[in-house]
This record gives sequence, C-alpha cells and structure tokens, in this order.
Amino acid sequence: MAPRRPFPVDPVLTAIAIAYRNPAVSLIADMVCPRVPVGGEEFKYLEYNLADHFTIPDTRVGRTGKPNQVEFSADEKTEHTDDYGLDNPIPNSDITTAANMRSRGLGNYDPEKHSAMSLTDIILLDREKRAADLYQNPANYDAGRKIILAGGDQFSDYANSDPIDVLMTAINGTLVFRANSLVMGYAVWEKLSSHPVLVNAIRGNLTNKGIITKEELAALLEIQNVYVGEGYVNTARKGQAVNLQRAWGNSIVAAHINSMARPEGGITFALTGQYGSRISGSIEDPDIGLEGGRRNRVGEKVKEFVVAKDVAYLIQNPIA
Repeated sequence: MAPRRPFPVDPVLTAIAIAYRNPAVSLIADMVCPRVPVGGEEFKYLEYNLADHFTIPDTRVGRTGKPNQVEFSADEKTEHTDDYGLDNPIPNSDITTAANMRSRGLGNYDPEKHSAMSLTDIILLDREKRAADLYQNPANYDAGRKIILAGGDQFSDYANSDPIDVLMTAINGTLVFRANSLVMGYAVWEKLSSHPVLVNAIRGNLTNKGIITKEELAALLEIQNVYVGEGYVNTARKGQAVNLQRAWGNSIVAAHINSMARPEGGITFALTGQYGSRISGSIEDPDIGLEGGRRNRVGEKVKEFVVAKDVAYLIQNPIA
C-alpha cells in the first residue's frame, strides 16, 4: 500500500485545491470582542461605583467655607488569559516528496505552510465559538436587559411582528451608553433583512418586498454597525458524520462596543485580553514516522470577558 499523504502525488491531476474552510469575513469575534494587549497572563481591571458619577452633591461654596468633598471608589477585578493551541505532526517523507514535486514543476503544495494556515483557521474558529457563547449566554446580561420573543412577536412572522420597535427598545435599553451595534447570526439576519416593515421603512413606503443591507439597517436605527456571524462549526463527535451548524445561534444583541476601551479604562460590553502575539512555528520530532518529522504548532494566550453587562441587551429567539 502506498503511503497515505495529505496531498496528491499524481502529476496528471490539475493543480486545483478544494478546501472547505470558513472565509475570514465570516468571523466577527475580533469586532465584537476587540483584542487588547495585557501585561501578563494575569491582569486586572477596575469596576467603578455606578453612583459616583451620577450623584450630585451640594456644590455651593460659602464665601469663607470649604467645598464639599467627594470620593471615587472602584472594585479591582482579576482575569487571566487561557492558552489555546494545536499541533500538527508532518513526516519528513511528506516534506521531501512535496519539495521534489515543487522543484519539478509538478505542484506547489507545501505541507508546513498548509499546516500553519489550517491550524490558524481552527484556532480562530474556536475563538469565534467562545465569543458567540459569551454573547448568547443570558447570564451575561442584567435581568432587565433581555427579552425572549415568541409567537407573533418573532421576526419570522412577517404579518404580525414589528422589529423596529423591538430593536429600538433594545438599543435604547442599555445603561447610560446607548448601544452602537447589533450582533446576530446569519440565520437571523436572513429573516430580518427581508422583513416587510424594515424594507418598507428603508425604501420610503415604495415597497415591502426586497432585501436590505446591513449598512441600511444601521443607518435606519442610527447605530454604527450590524455584525453578522456566518461561521460554521462541526457539532458532531469525533468519528461521526459531519454536522455543520452556525456558530452564532438564534439571538440578537444590541451592545455598546468600544474598540478603544482597555482594562484600565473605557466602557464596552466585552473585550479580549491578549498576552503577547500569536505563536506559530515548528520543531523537529524524531518520533513522527520512520524518518522523523516536524511538529507544527499555532497558539495564543487570550481571554474573552464581559466588561460592562449593563451596556448590552439580549433578544432571545428572534425567529421561529
């Protein structure tokens, strides 16, 4: 039996590679959980007392009196990054065979480059799923800033639902900082973008049939961004048939997202603390195959976490 390799060695085959992978534009984790550098694997941030900046003391000062004093307090919170990484063993025989094919003009496959790219894809997809889980977890929202839609209120019921009213309630329902972004999965967007109420509002009462763009919805609602996660993940157990599902499920989040916020200051719903840069490299491993090989590794030290849950509003089950 010929050795099994992750690439063809038949020079008759056309040089076309068919690789199913999530395109970069389908992943939104870096937009909705912006990466910020932190000084160590363990890092701290401050949560300030809400009343300090909204309670008005007596500011009058007598001719010979002293101004009243105010104090500002904060709770120090601690987070720590987690390590995420994957290895891919590549036999030296694969590396040599691929190099020989490239030198003879019979292919351009480089197993080490392909490995680094594929490992990075999976690392980023894992991050996408973590960001989606953080956004879709009801526990990450204040009790008064989440709603579950049902029946005629769901946006898939075009005849009865009113998405403008629901979305505006969510956008204006955050604390102090009005939501500037909507975050949702593609299945929700597919229904929402064709909703007659929205089409009619954006097309100027000319028609209630058609499809609106994310930019048009943002302009209508006076927000900055509409983020739609399109990435797929395989939910099947190892060894079972592939079962691809969207990473972002049946929810919409109206959130204040500030990419300039940092652990030491600034208000945003969620951030990603990142310690150092993503690592990517390979080392020799004599235990791979008969001739040894190289072990490729890609990884990063990151932590997605909620900074201020009061500046986001969760809409659950927006479609049936």
